[in-house]
Amino acid sequence: MRSSDNSGSDEGFGSNPGDTGPVGGRRRELPAVPPARPRTPGSTGEQPAHHPTTEIDLSQGFPPVKHETTEIDLSGGWPQHLKVPPRRARGRVLGIDVGTVRVGLALSDPTGTLASPLETLRRAKDRSDLDRLVTLVVEHEVTEVVVGEPRHLSGASGASAVDAGNYAQELADRIADVPVHMIDERLSTVTAASHLREGGIDSRRQRPVIDQAAAVVILQQYLDSRRAPT
Repeated sequence: MRSSDNSGSDEGFGSNPGDTGPVGGRRRELPAVPPARPRTPGSTGEQPAHHPTTEIDLSQGFPPVKHETTEIDLSGGWPQHLKVPPRRARGRVLGIDVGTVRVGLALSDPTGTLASPLETLRRAKDRSDLDRLVTLVVEHEVTEVVVGEPRHLSGASGASAVDAGNYAQELADRIADVPVHMIDERLSTVTAASHLREGGIDSRRQRPVIDQAAAVVILQQYLDSRRAPT
């Protein structure tokens, strides 16, 4: 009967501290790594770097700091070597065309140069259209609001002008930090309809579109007036 004791029966397969890597392989004898030799200045031909320092006597306290200014003569105009910082962008302007049923909106680019149609709101008895306007002012970081005042060709103000003025006042009460302006919008709707016809759009079937287009005319007129020389 074969003994269950396997000690010494598998000679050559036991654990041997001298074996590494694959089973049964012998450890390679690697040459010893010589210790690092200390570097001495000039041993490699390099010159040692010197960082001069200046000693400050603080026994009498911290030395006073001098603030010197230079006087610039501007009698001959602004010096060429001095750069004038660019003017900051004025911010977006919101244009509003107030109607009895709908409110057309237009928005300028961040530089306040070009007006583009935004959306059309339907006037509501619960003033939810004004709530939407406040949201748009915050969302687009509007810095000014322009509301068209629909006067007659004679320049007189009628019921529509009064309604637009009341609407602008209600909006101004909700956005106290943003100025609201009223500008004359005579012929803005006619101009908008003419532009749409030139683009092949039937304004009679696209009332929301013409409301936005009228707001674009109002807003662009205001933006152009700001750039006009005084």
